[in-house]
Amino acid sequence: MAAQTEESDTAREQTKAEQDVDQVRQRATRDQQRLDSGAVTSPKDLENLQREIASLAKRQGDLEDVVLEVMERRESAQERVAELTERVSSVQAKIDDATARRDAAFEEIDGEIATVTKEREVVAGAVPADLLKLYDKLREQQGGIGAAKLYARSCQGCRQELAITELAEIRKAAPDTVVRCENCRRILVRTSESGL
Repeated sequence: MAAQTEESDTAREQTKAEQDVDQVRQRATRDQQRLDSGAVTSPKDLENLQREIASLAKRQGDLEDVVLEVMERRESAQERVAELTERVSSVQAKIDDATARRDAAFEEIDGEIATVTKEREVVAGAVPADLLKLYDKLREQQGGIGAAKLYARSCQGCRQELAITELAEIRKAAPDTVVRCENCRRILVRTSESGL
């Protein structure tokens, strides 16, 4: 924005400087025509007119130098605008790409959520209501994990190894008995890798 403003300002400055040069050039042309026409006969007026034409030529040269300097600054500002515009376009392309990837990931996640939700409903239909209620309560209390695998005598929910007495009680429990970790109170899921 600053580079565009600078370019716009130098464009206005260049236009103004070119107008100044034109005005001086037009006045010098008029004075030269008066001089060439022979309408001025007085030697003093002729001398003044020649001095003014010389002064206007010097003024025109000075103004043309100003125009050149402004043009150089404007060209530099235009290059800066082009460079920054290219960088903005590059960043915008990266943003667009990241947004597209994010949206695709959200779509994939939404699809997975729908699939898992359906699967959960099927499984939840086969689980006794009181056990499902306990699981949901524990899940809410434990940050989304209400049951954990018992693996190599450790609860995978809290990562604590169970005491020998706890393991002995779990070994004695019937396969359909709900057992819980003494440390985190999650439901323990027993498998062949439980270390019982």
